[in-house]
Amino acid sequence: MTRKPVIAGNWKMHKTVEEARTLAQAVVEGVAGASHCQVVMAPPYTALYPVSEILQKTPVVLAAQNVHWEPKGAFTGEISLQMLEEIGCGMVIVGHSERRQYFGETDRTVNRRIHAILQSALQPVVCIGESLQEREADHQYDIITQQLAGGLDGLTRRSLLRIILAYEPVWAIGTGRTASPETAQEMHAFIRSRLSGMFGEEAQEVRILYGGSVKPGNIASLMQQPDVDGALVGGACLEADSFLSIIHYNS
Repeated sequence: MTRKPVIAGNWKMHKTVEEARTLAQAVVEGVAGASHCQVVMAPPYTALYPVSEILQKTPVVLAAQNVHWEPKGAFTGEISLQMLEEIGCGMVIVGHSERRQYFGETDRTVNRRIHAILQSALQPVVCIGESLQEREADHQYDIITQQLAGGLDGLTRRSLLRIILAYEPVWAIGTGRTASPETAQEMHAFIRSRLSGMFGEEAQEVRILYGGSVKPGNIASLMQQPDVDGALVGGACLEADSFLSIIHYNS
């Protein structure tokens, strides 16, 4: 079974509108003709529409960094799925470790977001991962099991196929520390095994990305692992040359 790799860039809280346009244009030009992977860019909310104009008629997918589960209402500071669909988003990241750590995201709210997204045209990129303290205490498998059970609660086998998972060891995000390819593969295989127990053979079709200080220097070895289906890239996606080097990991 072939799972098409995904290389996604999460810009986090970086780039003005003009900087975003420049970066998006450079990436679009640099991926012309590349068909070995699906390229995704997730700018901040203010840059989504300007970037969407650049991505029109290209294979690059526009993603948002978060979304609320309600279609509208008195939720100051939030964004709805309809708003994201209207400007051309194809994916949305949910449950990122920074949302969990700084803004009170829980497995329950991740689950509510996933169920709402699955009623839309967007595809959820669902983040899971353990902290350094949890790994040092040898609790990483318990944490991942808990996050999968809570976040994916109530999903059907068919809906699972709409989901992209991203394993992000929190201890490796923005720290310069990276899980070795073998460590990443071990966890990705565990995740797929848990999915198989929950949903059956559909788990073999789910793409599982690695996120945690992915750089041009380590992407190739990560992508050689059988259960690593791509990357959720942070800091290294903020410069076109760096991100394009990661995208072209096979060249």
